[in-house]
Amino acid sequence: MNFYQEPTHYEKTILSDLQGAWEVLRSAVIKEHTSKDCSQLLFHINEAMSWESVRNLNHMQNTFVLVQSIAQQINVSDEIMELIEEVRDVLYEVLNEIQDGKIL
Repeated sequence: MNFYQEPTHYEKTILSDLQGAWEVLRSAVIKEHTSKDCSQLLFHINEAMSWESVRNLNHMQNTFVLVQSIAQQINVSDEIMELIEEVRDVLYEVLNEIQDGKIL
């Protein structure tokens, strides 16, 4: 009987950049949460990072729009807004690569 062998290396793709951008945003929102109620924002960030969203990037894109809207409504810091822009840039880069037929 053969056992699954652990890979000796992993190829980094733009999806790992997208995951990293979401994680940095989430960490910054958690820090800001101490002085402002960001519960709804955190909920949707977690939703955007879920397996459902990773498997369906159109769902992630819709959730991103919610995150952006909520952040503007609760008037988050400039740092958070810049991190949201970074997530947007990477997300749209991923969507463009998929549209161009690149396999991720």
